[in-house]
Amino acid sequence: MLQLAKHANAALMFFLELGVLASVGYWGFTLSPNWGIKLLAGLGGPALFIAAWALFGAGGGANATFPLTGLARAVLEILWFGGGALALYASGLAASSAVFFALFVINAVLRIIWKQV
Repeated sequence: MLQLAKHANAALMFFLELGVLASVGYWGFTLSPNWGIKLLAGLGGPALFIAAWALFGAGGGANATFPLTGLARAVLEILWFGGGALALYASGLAASSAVFFALFVINAVLRIIWKQV
């Protein structure tokens, strides 16, 4: 049963990662009435987040170009997932932002307890 919960927590982290990209993209497309800015922010924002994750956080650091561990990894995750929550908040979705960040905190605490980091 515990193994199933650990797998569910790992799946939650994956879906939270996708949620960050969707949140930043949504924010970008709601940023301005100008279509040029919408496209730049809506596609460019997630692209920047993808680049940062690929460089420093992919695969728990195992697949990253410059893997981060310890406190640096914690800061990366807080900035990454906090950025997703902030993007939702900036888009006018305050309740969704709070739920998203709460799920991240629960996921992070369980990953630490279960040594999934």
